[in-house]
Amino acid sequence: MAASALAASAAASQSMKNREILDAVGTTAAALSLAGSSFIVLCYLLFRELRKFSFKLVYFLAVADMLCSLFTIMGGPANAFYCFAHDYSAHFFCVASFLWTTTIAFTLHRTVVKHKTDVEEFGFIFHLYVWGSDYGRPGTWCWIQQGSTGKILHLITFYLPLWGAILYNGFTYYQVNRMLNNATRMAVGMSDRSSQSDVRADKKAFNRWGYYPLILIGSWAFATINRLYDFANPGHKIFWLSILDIGFAGLMGLFNSIAYGLNSSVRRAIAERIDMYLPERIKRSLPTLSRLRSQQENELTSLIVESNNSITETTMRVTPRSSLAG
Repeated sequence: MAASALAASAAASQSMKNREILDAVGTTAAALSLAGSSFIVLCYLLFRELRKFSFKLVYFLAVADMLCSLFTIMGGPANAFYCFAHDYSAHFFCVASFLWTTTIAFTLHRTVVKHKTDVEEFGFIFHLYVWGSDYGRPGTWCWIQQGSTGKILHLITFYLPLWGAILYNGFTYYQVNRMLNNATRMAVGMSDRSSQSDVRADKKAFNRWGYYPLILIGSWAFATINRLYDFANPGHKIFWLSILDIGFAGLMGLFNSIAYGLNSSVRRAIAERIDMYLPERIKRSLPTLSRLRSQQENELTSLIVESNNSITETTMRVTPRSSLAG
């Protein structure tokens, strides 16, 4: 009996230590995401030139990431009401983050592949789609205490939208990239050097954006594996998998803020403000400011709104309409 009691005490102590490690990893990751997403929100509010429709979508993505991280940092439930408020809010804003990435992909696809200029008219629909989605029945979010039913609800209401967003974003970016590949080949065949340079510049930007679906995959792959394993083997946890689960999932906001938010428009706006207030002798020692001010990369903000007409003219000039739709 004494040996059994000692073993149980040691197991409880180890479990508590593991819980503290997981809490520390989750809080640190969420804090980094909170800082990154808050930075993007602050840039949008401070820099008027960033308040275009395309970057507005990035702004709302950052808001969702910021609130998701904030509720994650607030910790686990202490009572029934706090359990509902905390878990539902964290769940809601994390799923909202997935959905905002699909609105960005939709806007990009409609502008570049469909050659439509009406994307700003979808603003209200986007908000209804993201904030108005029904994420489940109130009171089901403390799934740790709800057994297999709670776990199934969690998989349906969280991981189903997640992987739906991943598949949609991946397919959308694939279509955009395929269209630009077709346009590039047509431009080469026509020996149209101006078209070649335009399309290749656009394709360079899209090649980087094509990795954006990997943000969601990288952030939530370990969490998905962990949930499926927990569903198949209830009561048995793999500690290192739990660390990867909590760590990478908590960093989603940071990854989004870097990939979607820190484009050349943001860097240029920051460089201009620094250049405005720094003494001349310090500016001369920071050549990076000059490079940032002169950058003309074809990024998300400028492409979707400001450069829509030029992209449309280029791709229509070098590619038949039917080949783009295919």
